[in-house]
Amino acid sequence: MKKIFGLLVCILLLSSCDDGDLVVETFNFDEVEIEKCDDKDPLFKINGAELLLVDIPASNFPNEVTPEGEPRIVDISSENRVMYRKYSDVVSNTIICSAVPPATPTVEQEWNAAIGGRIEIVTTEITTTDPDTGVVTITGYNHEIKFVNMEFVGSQNSFVYDEYLFGDYVTTP
Repeated sequence: MKKIFGLLVCILLLSSCDDGDLVVETFNFDEVEIEKCDDKDPLFKINGAELLLVDIPASNFPNEVTPEGEPRIVDISSENRVMYRKYSDVVSNTIICSAVPPATPTVEQEWNAAIGGRIEIVTTEITTTDPDTGVVTITGYNHEIKFVNMEFVGSQNSFVYDEYLFGDYVTTP
């Protein structure tokens, strides 16, 4: 009986080993501000060694208010990309914005949004009112960016967001 019990324990230990593969099923960039390079279109968020990048043309952010309930739609394609990367170490905007990326940190894993997902952009005005004259001035435009039905596919696995609020990107008039 002891031998059978010992054999079962050995089988259990051997079958529960982790192969060490990185499996991502979600990410969290809720508390991180959107950044943009001065001379490049992509918007991105950095959270330690993680990067969430939206690579769509700047023309998708016109300074025009979207009608209520009618967001601007950007379909994921080879030109409109969203990617999530996990780096070997902390990454910074200088690394992302450099013309020639440095050798470190290196990309350990990458998940790309699959065709079929979309980005919804709702644009509203940012205004200020002069307290003396009551004149309202438009000081900027807020673009709320949301992922809808977005599947991220990597070499080891994939994960899906029905809806994910990427955040607010502000442009000036």
